[in-house]
Amino acid sequence: MTVQLFNPNTYDPQEFDPETRRLLRATIDWFEARGKQQVLEDDLEAVWPADFLDFVRREKLFATFLTPAEFADGDPNRRWDAARNAALSEILGFYGLAYWYAWQVTVLGLGPIWMSDNVDAKRRAAQQLVDGEVMAFGLSERDHGADVYSTDMLLTATLDDDGVAFRATGEKYYIGNGNVAGMVSVFGRRTDIDGPEGYVFFVVDSRHPNYNLLGNVLRAQMYVSTFRLEDYPVREEDILHTGVAAFEAALNTVNVGKFNLCTGSTGIAEHAFFESITHAHNRILYGNPVTDFAHVRANFVDAYSRTLAMKLFSARAVDYFRSASLDDRRYLLFNPMTKSKVTMEGEKVVALLHDVIAAKGYEKNTYFQEAARYIGTLPKLEGTVHVNVGLVLKFLPNYLFAPIERPEVGTRTDAADDVFFWNQGPTRGAAKVQFADWTQVYTRFADVPNVARFFEQAQGLKVLLTAAAPDEAQRDDLDFMLAVGHLFSQVVYGQLILEQAELTGVDRATVDQIFDFQVRDFSAQAVALHGKSSSTPAQQEWALGAIRKPEVDSERFARMWDRVVEQDGAYEMRA
Repeated sequence: MTVQLFNPNTYDPQEFDPETRRLLRATIDWFEARGKQQVLEDDLEAVWPADFLDFVRREKLFATFLTPAEFADGDPNRRWDAARNAALSEILGFYGLAYWYAWQVTVLGLGPIWMSDNVDAKRRAAQQLVDGEVMAFGLSERDHGADVYSTDMLLTATLDDDGVAFRATGEKYYIGNGNVAGMVSVFGRRTDIDGPEGYVFFVVDSRHPNYNLLGNVLRAQMYVSTFRLEDYPVREEDILHTGVAAFEAALNTVNVGKFNLCTGSTGIAEHAFFESITHAHNRILYGNPVTDFAHVRANFVDAYSRTLAMKLFSARAVDYFRSASLDDRRYLLFNPMTKSKVTMEGEKVVALLHDVIAAKGYEKNTYFQEAARYIGTLPKLEGTVHVNVGLVLKFLPNYLFAPIERPEVGTRTDAADDVFFWNQGPTRGAAKVQFADWTQVYTRFADVPNVARFFEQAQGLKVLLTAAAPDEAQRDDLDFMLAVGHLFSQVVYGQLILEQAELTGVDRATVDQIFDFQVRDFSAQAVALHGKSSSTPAQQEWALGAIRKPEVDSERFARMWDRVVEQDGAYEMRA
């Protein structure tokens, strides 16, 4: 068995319940009926995707996928299920970032609501989803970005007799769906309380007269708004969180939302891949098919194996998130990995393909021109790569050096309501999260040549951090520590890829090809660390010693190339 690319022509997710399968299929069929030409024209003309949101309303798509069972009014199909949410996110990314973004921002907007104790707000949100509304997440500001410590959205306490507790005044910037959202979860602070105790998360309605829509930050289908509240009346029933809980709701919401970035990126990469191989394999250049050139085949095999790895890692990360508890918070490492590492891999895939199809990738009648424009946005949403790699570093000591016994986490595609998402607990304590022994799965794949080679490199990272550990000045040097973080990320990436490969029976040739690039990428990161201005002679010596060449196997490469060629004409969106 081998992991497969998402192909609308053959997609049949038997792991899900009948209604989930029906809705995923209905979503695919809606896009295919819409047709490639119309979808591309809407993107190029920056047409707000109202037609898609009409489909969402008719099918109650977001209501079914984004309503916790407690507020589903007895509907057994409505629940928050990260496995099927990941599947939908991949489909939406496959057809266009604007559709994925409307979904993603609704996920973020709902986070503070479902995490709150405000039952009235939850019921309002559940009904609005049934009515086909979308949501928005009002966190970032023009001057402060997503810095939740610094907000100029100010709430002034009032003495009104009509139930108004505060009057809110301030601007928010880069807020998706801010043009139409029925409920916008807004982060601000009280003017009469200093420090963290003054934080407030509250909901507003974009149709209220005191909500002033200032415009779209982008020229795109996505409406990435800037808006201003002017003396907006905030009632008690509009308040979601106060004090430190508001701060924690902001970060925990991002934990939930950033999870969609990896699958959105994967969907974009997959569609770009189908278009690229079908074009290149049927194009004659200098009397030969383009795909006869060795460098073209190398690019395609690399792009293909990287895309499969993205899917394997992301699917396994779902299991850890769905199985999480206050006693098992390993997802706090894997979540920023889905955001930083997987989305960066998506960029690499599209870049590899673009190097092959060249100018074709700019043509307006291709999906690829959209993929090339937008694939780089995903690593920059929900915190930059640098922020997320910095977060990943907090887990390094316990992960590498202090493993403990933990129960096995199985595959989680069951139709369960993921209630832990709304009760993640305090945001502190990342350094205390403990992990199972990461080396065990590498040992079980020791017969795969490139896994064995990469495992040597991974174990060498422990040598760097003991025999040539960063000194105090280097630990304060984010540029240097990010290089360490990227090396560490490669190890974690490999672990979950192997776990998912083992669970799903992925063949050894595919695993070997995936770890061909893992070896190369680790070597490249070691060279990057060597070149850092603050690296010591001992660290430079370690870096050069960590460089490895992947095990070359022409027969394995040929088998992988045959799988790539099988994708020629396997999917093309209906005109």
